[in-house]
This record gives sequence, C-alpha cells and structure tokens, in this order.
Amino acid sequence: MRLAHVAGSIERTLRGELELGTVYGTLLNFRGALTALGEAVHAPPYGAPPRAPVLYIKPANTHASHGATVCMPAGVESLRIGAALGIVFARRATRVSPSDALDYVLGYTIASDVSVPHDSYYRPAVRSTCRDGFCPLGPAIVSRNAVSDPNHLPIAVRINGQTEQTDKTSQTVRSVEQLIADVTEFMTLDAGDVLLLGVPADAPHAHAGDHVEIEIGEIGILSHSVALAEGRAQEAP
Repeated sequence: MRLAHVAGSIERTLRGELELGTVYGTLLNFRGALTALGEAVHAPPYGAPPRAPVLYIKPANTHASHGATVCMPAGVESLRIGAALGIVFARRATRVSPSDALDYVLGYTIASDVSVPHDSYYRPAVRSTCRDGFCPLGPAIVSRNAVSDPNHLPIAVRINGQTEQTDKTSQTVRSVEQLIADVTEFMTLDAGDVLLLGVPADAPHAHAGDHVEIEIGEIGILSHSVALAEGRAQEAP
C-alpha cells in the first residue's frame, strides 16, 4: 500500500508517495488500557505488568485506504475501533537512543486498528486482529517537521458524527521516542515500516452501516465505513 507524504495537514504540499512496510501495533501503551486490567495483570497468563513493549503485526492484507469499507465477518455484531498514531520510518533504525529517535521518523499518519472484540491481551488472536481490511491508514503521512510534538496530540473517534472517544497521546506509558528506543533495542525497523503508538482504553464499537472518523491533531482525519461482509443479510429492525 502507498500513502502520500505531505508537508503538513493543512497545506498538504505533496512530497511524494511511500510504499508502506510492516505495520506493528503496540498493546497496553496507554495508561488507561493498562489500568483497566486491574489486578488481572498480576494473574495468569500475564503474571506481571509488561516490562517491554508488547507488539503485534497488522499484515499487508489488513491495510486499507482512507475512505475504505471495512467488512464485518459472519457471526460478529460489532467491531472495535482502535485509534492509533502511526509513526512512519524514513530509514533503518537499530538500537536507537531516545534522544535520536525522531531523526529516524519520516512523519506520522493515522491508523484505525480494527478488531473483533476480544478480552485477552495475551498472545493476541490473529483471527480477531488480522482480517482483510482491518487497518485503514491515512489520509496521508504528515512530515515530522510539521508536527509540533507527537506526544501532545488530541485524539477523537466519531461514529456517525457523534464523538465516542477522546484521549491524548500524552497519556502513554512510553513516549514516541521511548517506544522507538525500546523496540529497536531488540529488532530493526526499516524505511516504510509503521509503529503504532497504541490504542486508548475502552475503544468504541462500530456496527454495519456506521461511518467512522478518527481525528488526531496536526495529522488530519481518517475515515472509513463498516459494512456486512458479502453474503450476509441485514437483519430486520
């Protein structure tokens, strides 16, 4: 999938297009999401709060464009909409220090980290998170220099025009810089790879026929719709 790279979310001067690589999600990086686990985080299978970033992959089949339609699988009544800031890499990053982390960033985008609702954060189920089209991205990559501070951006999720969730990127366990440092301490991220900062707690649910908008300050608005998968009949009201 390719995304336009623009100078800023307002002037949108085109700086070319980028072929995206692997998209990595991050679990429990918002304080509220970790707090919501309560004492369960000390019980099996977790055993303790995570000491390192908990990552998962949104593979290429999940990638979808701004304005896409996300299909709801059979047997599923709603989809969880996770609003995430996407950190897009400009070059290979290995063992990066927090102080140098942003030098490796091309810019930022928005991801709708869609999943079938599930309760466990332990070994996230591929079946719940990696369905076709379950990661709309966009509307573009906004250049790093056009974003004043990625750690202080407002987040809003609207469904059918109604605001269902608000949060801020300041509410994370690891900042953008620290997350990059901690992840690249044990794995390499390449140009075009996207690292999601995380999803706030209590992500809202969308149903067939809903229109979703995710707005992140200085980045823009990503929108997509939700529909029944082909062959599913709409139930009578």
